[in-house]
Amino acid sequence: MSNHLLILANSARMLAQAAHQAGFIPIVIDLYADRDTRESAHAWRQVDSLREDDIAPAVAFFLNHYPVKRAVYGSGFEAFPESLAYLQQRLQLCGNSPETFANIIDKHYFFQVLASLNIPYPISVFSAPDDKNDWLSKPLRGQGGVGIKTWLADSVVAGCYWQRQQSGIPHSVLFLADGHHVQVIGFNRQWTVAIGTEAFVFAGVINQTGLSDQQKALIGGWLGKLVPAFNLTGLNSLDFLQNGEDLWVLEINPRPSASMQLYAGDLMTQHINACARRLSPIMDFPPVQSCACQIIYAPCDLPIPDTMQWPENCLDIPPSGVICRKGQPICSIIAHHKTAQSVCEQLQYRQRNILWQLGIISHKLPD
Repeated sequence: MSNHLLILANSARMLAQAAHQAGFIPIVIDLYADRDTRESAHAWRQVDSLREDDIAPAVAFFLNHYPVKRAVYGSGFEAFPESLAYLQQRLQLCGNSPETFANIIDKHYFFQVLASLNIPYPISVFSAPDDKNDWLSKPLRGQGGVGIKTWLADSVVAGCYWQRQQSGIPHSVLFLADGHHVQVIGFNRQWTVAIGTEAFVFAGVINQTGLSDQQKALIGGWLGKLVPAFNLTGLNSLDFLQNGEDLWVLEINPRPSASMQLYAGDLMTQHINACARRLSPIMDFPPVQSCACQIIYAPCDLPIPDTMQWPENCLDIPPSGVICRKGQPICSIIAHHKTAQSVCEQLQYRQRNILWQLGIISHKLPD
């Protein structure tokens, strides 16, 4: 089979780099066409969205000009799940099937399955709650925390559900699945940032947690039930909250997540193999050291100057002249070190360096 691999995502840089490093020839369709995405891709096309009408011309072009037979998808299809059915008709889809994907993002069905498996989750309802306190409104087709708001009783929004606000530390677990079995890659702690009225936008993830071995085993047991219940395949991640000894499931991301880049090993090949129902029970992908990735969001509309000097380990780098709109990602930064504290210090320094160059803050941290 051809080694060409079509990759589609809101931002395809992570998957394109992973594919390139695994020896594939990445052909990319995404929304940003960042500099490092282009560098990793053999060919690329920028689109306005992952809607079928937007991606179809680019898909048709690549099928006519390259011997591409397989496709890997990343984030962004939560808003356009019908596009996966379109892709499956034309390519071998490496990822969860459109049916599995649709079941996972169907919140009614997802919470019903959790309840049937006795897996705890925050109280969630699909009509406006009677009481007015401690509720979040969440989009039915959301991802990355975008669109989550503290609910005000006079602000009912279409296309959302309500979830009781539960205090706790957000975590995720990255795992491989073959439809029947699961292999945990690693547990991660996440953090969010407030952007406008949205208070829980995904901002970063680190491969270090304070979870106990018992809690990790419990999560592993839940995954052992969820994988066959949804017929999950390939790389996925489960988001959950931890408060002391208590855990609550939030959602499954039915595609490779940002935490993929925190771990060593050829996870792209393993993703493709797992989607073909080939999962090794003895694989091990321990983190080499503490590693974290963080997204920097634009606090206002920002043009990217030609003089911009991006710091080391900066990712998702926009081309010069692009205007990053308020609330949109400027770039990502990644850091590795022996301790989580050192990693967080590196992230803080690199973020301040970038914001200083863009004129957002007036003082740069000393070297």
